[in-house]
Amino acid sequence: MALTLLSHEVSDLCIGKPPLRCLSVATATVADAIAALKSSDEPYLTVWSCNHDEKTEDNDKCECLGKICMADVICYLSKFDNNVLSLSSAFDESVSVLLPKSRSLVVHVQSSCNLIEAIDLIIKGAQNLIVPIQTKSITKRRQQQKLLTRNVVVSLTNTTSTTHKNSRQFCWITQEDIIRFLLDSINVFSPLPSLSISDLGVINSTHTILAVDYYSSASSAVSAISRAILDNVSVAVVDKGCDQDDPCMALIGEISPMTLACCDETAVAAVATLSAGDLMSYIDGSGPPESLVGVVRNRLEDKGMVGLISLIDSLSLSSGSSSDEESPAGRTRITSSYGRSVSSAARMARKSVAIVCNRKSSLMAVMIQAIAHRVSYVWVIDEDGCLIGMVTFVDILKLFREFLDGEN
Repeated sequence: MALTLLSHEVSDLCIGKPPLRCLSVATATVADAIAALKSSDEPYLTVWSCNHDEKTEDNDKCECLGKICMADVICYLSKFDNNVLSLSSAFDESVSVLLPKSRSLVVHVQSSCNLIEAIDLIIKGAQNLIVPIQTKSITKRRQQQKLLTRNVVVSLTNTTSTTHKNSRQFCWITQEDIIRFLLDSINVFSPLPSLSISDLGVINSTHTILAVDYYSSASSAVSAISRAILDNVSVAVVDKGCDQDDPCMALIGEISPMTLACCDETAVAAVATLSAGDLMSYIDGSGPPESLVGVVRNRLEDKGMVGLISLIDSLSLSSGSSSDEESPAGRTRITSSYGRSVSSAARMARKSVAIVCNRKSSLMAVMIQAIAHRVSYVWVIDEDGCLIGMVTFVDILKLFREFLDGEN
């Protein structure tokens, strides 16, 4: 049974996957990335380097350099001085400044890559596996027409495209895709699914817990948020209490990169002025409370942050009144009071309320809980609500991989 499961290829997980929307690293700027993210139903876009020079031997190479979301933009803008000139220059920088410097979160694989190889890549740090979409061959004339159209669109508007040279398209496989696939054959891993996460030793087996105090400034959490993007997790917002001898950190909520991804770039003003606790309320999926919007504005004025004030004012003028509208695909889009327009699916479970379990929770229960809430991790707390750690999809995949090695 295990051999049958592992014989599957990643192409089996690609059925029905849409092609990735792409930005060119050679031409796109931070401003282009922001515009493309706002027009997309999905929280992420991919950034590509494509060599289409007919004079070179390797003239059809297209490489995905990484993925970006609005959380990357917010962390990037938070590093700049709050003056108009500094922020203005930040938007003109290449989109490459939004990509992580330490490691790539995406890895190219062939459609014939088997499942065990895919799991190994995820364990080593990949968040997404880039897979070429298998399509029926088309005529050379039609290929040339599509390529010409794509080149014209990209050169004139710097908008995203889904088609590369020779009409090639790519999709990606996520950690969640693999966990969902394994869940369909969960009996292969018996008795692991019925055992507690404590007995299995999967709590905190991969990632260091990122946490910030509820009352600390949100700006102090920027580096932790950047690290959370790399690790595909969130930053815990905790109350450390007054007793220095008590190690308990009560879990209040979280600052999730995926929640930030549903905001727009003006959320950087909230990061600059609010506490971590207030930032949770500001970026919540239902939109920022008007009271906090006023607090942010007042604090910007008190601190003389003219750059951020100018940014908010310019976006308020360009966006106009917020209203629900239909996306081109027919899905309902929600336009928040801070300007970010995303699909209803993208907002699913993107709340600041942390998804939690306890030590005695079974592995099966944790897997289902994470998938139901569209997250790649579940926080672990004790009976008093104190944070113990987390269980991630990577932790679970490591466990399954070790189990399969033991079976051979």
